[in-house]
Amino acid sequence: MTLSTPHSKSSFPAPIYRDTVLAQIFTDAKKYFLEPLLAIQYAHTLMLGQQGIMTRLEVAACLRALDGLDLDKIRNAVYDGSFEDLFFFMERELSAQCGAEVAGKMHTARSRNDIDLTMYRMVLRERLAATMESLLEVRRQLVQLAWIHRGSLMPAYTHNQPAQPTTLGHYLMAILECFERDFERLREASVRVNRSPMGACAITTTGFPIDRDLVASMLGFDGLQVNSYGAIASVDYLTESCAMLSICMLNLGRLAQDFLQWSSVEFGYIWLSDGYVQISSIMPQKRNPVPLEHVRILSSKAMTQAQAILGSLHNTPFTDINDSEDDLQPMVYNAFEDAERSLKLLAGVLEEIEFFTGRMAACADANFLTVTELADTLVRETGMSFRTAHEIVTEAVKDQEGAFDADKMASSVEYIMAADHHEFEMPELELLRKSLDAAHFVAVRKIAGGPAPEALDPEIQRSRALLDTDADWLKMQAEGLEEAREQIRSATREILAEDDAAR
Repeated sequence: MTLSTPHSKSSFPAPIYRDTVLAQIFTDAKKYFLEPLLAIQYAHTLMLGQQGIMTRLEVAACLRALDGLDLDKIRNAVYDGSFEDLFFFMERELSAQCGAEVAGKMHTARSRNDIDLTMYRMVLRERLAATMESLLEVRRQLVQLAWIHRGSLMPAYTHNQPAQPTTLGHYLMAILECFERDFERLREASVRVNRSPMGACAITTTGFPIDRDLVASMLGFDGLQVNSYGAIASVDYLTESCAMLSICMLNLGRLAQDFLQWSSVEFGYIWLSDGYVQISSIMPQKRNPVPLEHVRILSSKAMTQAQAILGSLHNTPFTDINDSEDDLQPMVYNAFEDAERSLKLLAGVLEEIEFFTGRMAACADANFLTVTELADTLVRETGMSFRTAHEIVTEAVKDQEGAFDADKMASSVEYIMAADHHEFEMPELELLRKSLDAAHFVAVRKIAGGPAPEALDPEIQRSRALLDTDADWLKMQAEGLEEAREQIRSATREILAEDDAAR
């Protein structure tokens, strides 16, 4: 029995498909992919000419057509269904200038598959670079504040409760280290993003003798995504980048939350500049730290979108699929754009922020925050176990009935030891009293990672040096992309000049 082909009820594109999918994809492509697609057109055409796959005359004609494209016309074009996507729209425009036969030769040994994956990587590497640049500025502000406040006492918190004295510089360096690791993660992701799929064609390469490395070089890639199947089917270049962005935004949101809490009247640790507060429409006294709320929601939004990328690609087949392409890519870029907004906003806030260091220091010297050092002092001076010292200090804390007084604490410890632990030699009362001073607490914590100047100052200097190193790396990457663009421009000028001379 032979099955007949059913009668088609509509021609391509069906109006609903056109309006719900293709029109939006075309709009997104004009926004994100016009420049990358142009670069690919130039690079691939130049390579075809060098390899003898296209003649010199054909290459020159195609390059002139590319130079003659009306980019404003393309940007303003409205999707009408007479072409499938931006690639075919551009091909139509090129055909109008140099003829369909010549323009059609530009598509030798390539596919929309490898073109698309290459464009996606080109845009993503730009978004990664922009995010890292914004992250660098946050780090610049933080390292400056950490140095200024390396001796500014404040409470360190555990379980959202005051725990021990530290310094504001110590806290800021902890945050800064997170952002240093975020930069490292994003940088490593960008290295894996910056591999060229061009030449993979549909999924199995081509029988034409193309030079994949040349195209990669002209497009600013560091090398090839070698396996052609993986170049088309793999999505880990995307998922890794989004995962690293999620971590960065999580770190950013935690800082925003702390600063929002610290800016409350109850804490009174932070004062935001007038340019970074908003008033109430009804309550005259309000100074709302709204920009910090925007930092928090933008970072949460970026993180959520980035995580959604992974969810969208979970359990998809390892092949060329639309799930990872036109509809998904804009959400990737939105995630990175929101991340950049949140980082830039935080950098602006940090540039003008002020800390009420007097209040912070007073809180560091209150609420029994120093009693760990009192127990440590008993261990050092008497040789008792820390467990015994802990019990003595705990009993002394209970004796104070919630009202911390350093002199009374020292006296209480002296009384308890005399009554119950006379086997140990009594330390001097002044030494016990000194152990309860917040500045002393910080000063003796000199080991690596501690808040004392001997430990903290070198770390701040290390962070400054790393900041310069990372900035240099980012600058080098940008210069490499510009060199690649100049490689295309100079090769194009050379061929067109030779063509002009031959006429």
